[in-house]
Amino acid sequence: MVLVGLPASGKSTWVAEQGGVAISSDELRRWLRDDPTDQTIHGLVFRLMREFVRNRILLGAAVTYVDATNLTRKHRRPFIKIAQHMGCRCEAVFFDTPLEECLRRNSLRERRVPEEALRMLAERFQPPEIAEGFDAVELIVAPQA
Repeated sequence: MVLVGLPASGKSTWVAEQGGVAISSDELRRWLRDDPTDQTIHGLVFRLMREFVRNRILLGAAVTYVDATNLTRKHRRPFIKIAQHMGCRCEAVFFDTPLEECLRRNSLRERRVPEEALRMLAERFQPPEIAEGFDAVELIVAPQA
């Protein structure tokens, strides 16, 4: 399950509510550099995420959650290819949370994404589609405060 959404859209909270454990880009950054915001290791983080996904599939995990923004088709494509190559379903879970709500939630977090960065991410965002190779796209419309 490839989670898709802006920072503070509800991805990590949703996985926790499902009782799942996610392969999280932020957690990998924290494990590697003690800093979940360190973008200087982006390539390494996503190589490791893909390797974790492959290994979870090989080990027979029932569900694997990929927790990153996954904002563009280009970012999602490697996970779709892995699932197809390994004979697995690949679903997108799209967190359709308005930018203003993400900004509000972000302002309440201990670790905040800079507002300018969040707005730039929103401009680049491409909603997930079945045509990309997903078997399904689940829409999560987050409640707003």
